[in-house]
Amino acid sequence: MNDQGPIPIRSVGIIGAGQMGLGIAQVSLQAGLSVRLYDVSNERVCEGIEKVRHSLSRKVGEDRRLEGTFSGSDSIGDLGNCDLVVEAATENENIKKNIFEGLCPILKPEAILTTNTSSLSITRLAKSTDRPDRFMGIHFMNPVPVMKLVELVRGMATSQQTYEAAKSFAAQLGKQVTTSEDSPAFIVNRIILPMINEAIFALYEGVGSIEAIDTGVRLGANHPMGPLQLADFIGLDTCLAIMRVLHEGLADPKYRPCPLLVRYVEAGWLGRKAGRGFYDYRGK
Repeated sequence: MNDQGPIPIRSVGIIGAGQMGLGIAQVSLQAGLSVRLYDVSNERVCEGIEKVRHSLSRKVGEDRRLEGTFSGSDSIGDLGNCDLVVEAATENENIKKNIFEGLCPILKPEAILTTNTSSLSITRLAKSTDRPDRFMGIHFMNPVPVMKLVELVRGMATSQQTYEAAKSFAAQLGKQVTTSEDSPAFIVNRIILPMINEAIFALYEGVGSIEAIDTGVRLGANHPMGPLQLADFIGLDTCLAIMRVLHEGLADPKYRPCPLLVRYVEAGWLGRKAGRGFYDYRGK
């Protein structure tokens, strides 16, 4: 890479038509960037495009004003001309590595590849790419259109130019930036997930009910939502994955996932997205 300053980002590829991917697509479109959404399921891509268009239509007036800036595909080869690609697939290291191995051969040499991982090693993920100097973590907070923060995480090989380009990209989206070292779960989840896990232990050990724990933290600590409600919002499978990364990566028993969290995930009670978690979302 040369040292002529940040690479201009005009086109963004997004991998994953889930909640995070669609949120990143929305804020990128609001910033006037060209966006291409990819997912293995064409149905998910189409549904995702409609969701984003519907959300944006309330902000910009008519969907037709977005034509030519937003497209989708179930072929990863269609991301080849993007200036920057954000991987927002599920929090599974092997899945992410497989995506990168299929993606890298079709990217233009100067393209920057980033991951929205909330906990995994950027250095280790970069090793599975052909461009570790042009690879880094851009961790958006959920929900992306509302939350102001983006965590930037450099791997050992990430160049300064790549970092500056990512920082400039975040500024284009109107986000505030904080920079974390490449440590398990970075800054935000390193602090928040153990709190959630401890709340689940309090429930598991009978210290209080779901309502008592959430009300106590919400009103006693002035949090916008209780930790169990927040866990449902994040997804209990994601919470468990992050706690396992912390436990294995830092080798400290204080990060041991609560057995009740494991049981909920095994039952498929993953929170809001599944209709049931610590709260039941199936009825009114």
